[in-house]
Amino acid sequence: MPPSSSIAVRELPLFPLPEVVLFPGRPLPLHIFEFRYRIMMNTILDSDRRFGVLLMQPDGKPASVGCCAEIIRFQRLPDDRMKILTVGQQRFRVLEFVREKPYRVGLVEWIEDNPPEKELNSLGAEVEQLLRDVVRLSAKLTEQNIELPDDIPSLPRELSYWVASNLYGVPAEQQSLLEMQDTAARLEREAEILTSTRNHLAARTVLKDTLKN
Repeated sequence: MPPSSSIAVRELPLFPLPEVVLFPGRPLPLHIFEFRYRIMMNTILDSDRRFGVLLMQPDGKPASVGCCAEIIRFQRLPDDRMKILTVGQQRFRVLEFVREKPYRVGLVEWIEDNPPEKELNSLGAEVEQLLRDVVRLSAKLTEQNIELPDDIPSLPRELSYWVASNLYGVPAEQQSLLEMQDTAARLEREAEILTSTRNHLAARTVLKDTLKN
């Protein structure tokens, strides 16, 4: 659901970050040290504790779709620096940038996934099984004890956000998944990514076993 204090369109302080894509329900710890963002956080802490996280793209421009973050814990450090823990809330689309200084502020509209046209539970189960296969093969290949956390979401939409947030080193892919407004399409794309990863790991595992013998 959108933040309770929101209307359909609102102004939101914006925090562009390179290589970081925040998803609803996912945690994001941040160390705040730049002067303009220290001002932003002090202002936010006096209001609704929410700001928007946007991916800063390779061309130096922020993405147009991001995720609202809510500060749930903070710690003040020397020199007015701050450590904060945030959690992703609602996704948004930037309609226009209304202010650049002392920090960027945008006029945003909240976006939701469209009502599902496909049965999502089987898709979610397929993605979860692929995830377990990838973890099992990774553990075998690295000879480490790797396990999935116990709190993986069971609901398809929340699962799709969880999987997307745990794809490392592919911010452009994550941004594409964030922008999708179709849960089934997001899960299907994640199934493709996980299938490719599983097949790659399986081939490496076979090769490793062959070389052992």
